[in-house]
Amino acid sequence: MNGTTPPVIHRVTSLDLPVESWSWPFAAVRRAEIDAHFAQAQRDQPQLWNGRVLLGRHPVFAGSHLTASYFEADFASFLAWRDWGFPDRDVFNGFGMGALRCADGAFVLGEMGQHTSNAGRIYFPSGTPDLDDVRDGALDISGSVARELEEETGLVPGEYRSDPDWHCVYTGPALAMIRLLHVDMSGEALRSRIEANLALQQSPELSAIHLVRGTRDLTSAMPRFVTAFIEAQFAA
Repeated sequence: MNGTTPPVIHRVTSLDLPVESWSWPFAAVRRAEIDAHFAQAQRDQPQLWNGRVLLGRHPVFAGSHLTASYFEADFASFLAWRDWGFPDRDVFNGFGMGALRCADGAFVLGEMGQHTSNAGRIYFPSGTPDLDDVRDGALDISGSVARELEEETGLVPGEYRSDPDWHCVYTGPALAMIRLLHVDMSGEALRSRIEANLALQQSPELSAIHLVRGTRDLTSAMPRFVTAFIEAQFAA
């Protein structure tokens, strides 16, 4: 990622992420450029949709607690901010990830399909939060992870065990809130299970499933916040 800082991992047990009303100056000032950028992106990838997403500000780590403020923005503004190297450094993309780890120690990651805005990137089930992830005026990261996991892999709560805490990997523009999810089957068995589920979908988000059994399996297609987390897990 352009403009990122070396990843820092904070381990926390609680998240306080209120969603508040705020108008993003970047989105207003550069509206015409943003719209032109998104029009071109849609020509390249017609399935892109300019929905509403939630982005964060003011992250504070205090002991085992994370607080941050979230606001609503359009996807076109988020995409331009990302593609232009994160020109507004007061904003971050803060999202949940479910780190699937199998009984044989393998991590299971998905490769994004060519029709998505992250084509070819490999990471754990996740997604930029949206309005469906808001509960009682706050961002529900646990719910977001469960939703994305079911959409991308077919796994539902009860088929995995969640660790109680979060590994928050902060790189500046990105804040990946990663929770370890333990699955009682081998890596190969889970990969086959997910591939069978993808085969039933008309337009699956994922194009391939990858197993990581050690740091030798890490690739440049994996974002730094993913590889930093996996490196720390194997080191432990």
